[in-house]
Amino acid sequence: MHQLSSTLFKSIKHLIENAKNSIVRNINTTMLLTYFEIGRIIVEDEQNGRDRAEYAKEILKTLSKQLTKEFGRGYSISNLEYFRKFYLTFQDRIPQSMTGEFRKSQSLIGISSENLNDETPSRNLPFTLSWTHYIQLLKIENEDERNFYEIEASQNNWSVRELTRQYNSAIYERLALSRDKEGVKQLAQKGQIIEKPTDVLKSHYILEFLDLKEDSRYSESDLETEIINKLEHFMLELGKGFLFEGRQRQFTFDGDSFFVDLVFYNRLLKCFVLLDLKIGKLTHQDIGQMQMYVNYYDRKIRTKDENPTIGIILCKEENKTVIEFTLPENNKTIFAKEYKAILPSKEELKKQIG
Repeated sequence: MHQLSSTLFKSIKHLIENAKNSIVRNINTTMLLTYFEIGRIIVEDEQNGRDRAEYAKEILKTLSKQLTKEFGRGYSISNLEYFRKFYLTFQDRIPQSMTGEFRKSQSLIGISSENLNDETPSRNLPFTLSWTHYIQLLKIENEDERNFYEIEASQNNWSVRELTRQYNSAIYERLALSRDKEGVKQLAQKGQIIEKPTDVLKSHYILEFLDLKEDSRYSESDLETEIINKLEHFMLELGKGFLFEGRQRQFTFDGDSFFVDLVFYNRLLKCFVLLDLKIGKLTHQDIGQMQMYVNYYDRKIRTKDENPTIGIILCKEENKTVIEFTLPENNKTIFAKEYKAILPSKEELKKQIG
């Protein structure tokens, strides 16, 4: 048996994988545009009805029965209502001029397959997620918040489960609370952009996946161990660009050893991120300890082409006064953030935003 060259195999493998991805994208886009078109037709038909509310209800009921009989599952009344809402929510996504072209071909579908190819960047497509993702997004009434979750889910390849978890943990509100009005506006337009240390920060961190009880007793070592056991979940909670470097990183000088609880590297910021875990209220000693860790990494570990080290103290309870008077006013590298063992109330966070 002749031995294949690695180049030959890799070239064919790449071609097959691209073909499969293209087929999946075509199927997904065609399906979404079909649902969009169904929604448009339903809405336009409703607008011709006399008693719109009662008319729409009866029409959907009859339409559901006929489509289910003809095509099988997938056309329940609730699904038809989602198609309708999908169109009403995203109708501005497709320009009127393009819609006219679509109607000449009697649907969006023929146009989509012509426009979609391997060179088409996904950002130019009107919809880049799966239908199940959009069902979750349609449940979000606030347009800015919905746009944020759509962008983040697309950019980070969130599963539907992860999208739901991020929404339930109120990541949008927590990021918004750590930003000014312009920063909040940017979240809705571009998602989370990482350019400076404060961009990676949330108002607080949600660790409900650790299954810790708010009133239970556990040590800092227990907390660290649980985080390591659920490291993938924890890194998703931290956000974009984080790589795990190690736990209990030791350094010694003058005969004394010190240990950094968790060390990460953020490839977007090009810097080390040190995490120290505290199960109680923040003290000035905690901040001083983190300052020493950051100084050590800046002076002994980081290279010239890397940015200054960031230190985050993850504590059960913040002490804003201690933070204010312990850290310099121009501080850009050391932060203290609370962690919560349970999912927050989105309503309360929304009130804080505004």
